[in-house]
Amino acid sequence: MLGVIKFVKNWDSIIYNVVNEEKKMVDVKGKWAFITGANRGIGLRIAKFMASKGCNLILHSRSLEHTTSVLEEVKAMGVEAIHVACELSDPNEVRKMIDEVNASGKPVDILFNDAAVQIAYRKDYYKTPVEDYVTSFYINTIAPMMLCYEFIPKMIERGFGRVINTTSGIRNEPEQAGYSASKAALDKVTADLAGKLDGTDVCINLADPGWCRTDLGGPNAPNDPDSVIPGIVLGAFIDDKISGRWLGAQDFSGMSLEDALEKAKGYKKLFL
Repeated sequence: MLGVIKFVKNWDSIIYNVVNEEKKMVDVKGKWAFITGANRGIGLRIAKFMASKGCNLILHSRSLEHTTSVLEEVKAMGVEAIHVACELSDPNEVRKMIDEVNASGKPVDILFNDAAVQIAYRKDYYKTPVEDYVTSFYINTIAPMMLCYEFIPKMIERGFGRVINTTSGIRNEPEQAGYSASKAALDKVTADLAGKLDGTDVCINLADPGWCRTDLGGPNAPNDPDSVIPGIVLGAFIDDKISGRWLGAQDFSGMSLEDALEKAKGYKKLFL
């Protein structure tokens, strides 16, 4: 009888440990997240959610005036926060912003490359100007990768990091060629980095917010921008050392963070 009781106790312990492991997530309290485009739309939602979890923030926009209100709001939530300004279409400005962040002494533990630009919807797409591509690639591809190349090595040195690059699910629309091509390029370089980081505690993944009613998405989009939570931030919380996932935020709309994380574990690496 004692042997049976001992077996049951051990079995209960196994179940308890398995359940705890399934619910495991990154504790972001006290960590620092750098969010580009944090003053509005998806970036604003990311900032508020991360602050609600106790994460300190580095908020980016094109002008400090644009992030003044959100800076005050997240500080009132009990976290530390700073803001930086930069025009992402100018690599020299991006470099100065990086230097400013480094000089602040705040470690970038989590990087959300969310800021993006969609130049125009070109109905006569055979006349798409070259400038659409140039500007789109500077903001949507080159600037995010400059931030990745700067901060991922530091994450590796510290033994922890999360990078979430915001992508797009746009397909078969040459009317938005500059935007979609720049996002496809971001997907590719993200995938290549994922192949190097997979299995470590520095993870890089893609997050697709879906078509939302933001300044970029326009008023006719089917999804409220609040619907991106919690899907858009999952890459910051998943704790299984897997890189290379594409996480569609709308797949997790209305779910708790815990339930969304459980569902996300079933998403396979798409690029490796």
